[in-house]
Amino acid sequence: MAVSVAEIIILCLIADWCFQRMRIPGLIGMLFVGVILGPYALGLLDPHLLAIGPDLRLIALIVILLRVGFELSRSTLHRIGARAMLLAFIPATMEGAAITVAGPWLLGLSLLESAVLGTVLAAVSPAVVVPAMIRFMKERRGAAKDIPSMVMAAASVDDVYVIVAHTAILGVYVGRQVNVATQIARVPLSLILGIAVGIAVGTVLYRFFDRFNPRATKRVLIVVALSILLVRLQYVLADILPFAGLVSAMAIGFIILEKREHMAHELSAKLAKTWVFAEIILFSMVGAQVDIGIAWRAGALGAVIIGLGLLARGTGVGLCLLGSHLTTKERLFVAVACSPKATVQAAIGSAPLFAMRSAGMDTGTGELILAIAVLSIFLTAPAGAWAINTLGRRVLEIAPESEHEAYDAAMESDPEGEDKI
Repeated sequence: MAVSVAEIIILCLIADWCFQRMRIPGLIGMLFVGVILGPYALGLLDPHLLAIGPDLRLIALIVILLRVGFELSRSTLHRIGARAMLLAFIPATMEGAAITVAGPWLLGLSLLESAVLGTVLAAVSPAVVVPAMIRFMKERRGAAKDIPSMVMAAASVDDVYVIVAHTAILGVYVGRQVNVATQIARVPLSLILGIAVGIAVGTVLYRFFDRFNPRATKRVLIVVALSILLVRLQYVLADILPFAGLVSAMAIGFIILEKREHMAHELSAKLAKTWVFAEIILFSMVGAQVDIGIAWRAGALGAVIIGLGLLARGTGVGLCLLGSHLTTKERLFVAVACSPKATVQAAIGSAPLFAMRSAGMDTGTGELILAIAVLSIFLTAPAGAWAINTLGRRVLEIAPESEHEAYDAAMESDPEGEDKI
């Protein structure tokens, strides 16, 4: 397994450099490295590494969401909160609804089967979106209107909503006793509990750090470890109490930023370094899940239904931005930034197939859903990453530098300086 990790690191760094030289986001190269080395192409990755792939992807996702929390201040949330929540719910709902309606017509699925497909495809990928938004925030692109912050917050909450909806609809389809109204009510409750628990944990943490003053590296390890445990708690409590562990991770960063801004910037700088490795693991492991043969079998109709879903999502984004001060080009950027698919589709794309198999049902529909989920990654992750990077640099204006940039610049020039504190 160690050899596979070494191969992934070397090849992904080379791919990242090559793609960056071509002005293409490096993550696209990492995705292709995973596809080529994965079990559906050359099959060079150690099976043990693939077995722990979901856990590695989860840790990388937690690192992303912690960075979100450390970048979203109370004042920013106050300005963007309502619109970010609209962007988290309305576009995903419209995309899922469009696929539900189009599925019987294009693919010959039942309405419920189309709804299952819709909930698989409706989530946006924070793994693609968040790092780009953080980079734009560091560059102050779109900062005057808080565009990167708004997109970043919306993409993070979007996933929680879609996954809960997917669980409920799939349960109805395979015949489990699921109360849809109860499941809908679980969405806001899980978010509220996740925020409350994250704030409580974050409050304990910053006071603990104040008292014992561990090195910044140890602080990051503690924060990441507790975030993993909170996500684990989400699954332990799944049948008892709705609880969004990933939202808790974001809230930890938020409360530390609110109460100890200097400490939050230290931790964010350390997480930025951790992300170099986490990004390689995340995108190579997502790429390794892509079965090109399955994606090919989805055919042109699969691409059409993905396109219809994205069109509906873009319409939803436009509705959410009515009355905002964003220009037409900036609204187009937000729509593009809310389109890539990757992590959620890789995680739950096979869930309907396994659920149907366990229930003794015909698995043809499950295989089709998996094929279209894989195709959505293949079509939207590379194209979305490129479009976000290209359009963002052309459309988002660079705002005047704020007082926080002096600290960030110091961290970049003295990367080990925070360990001296």
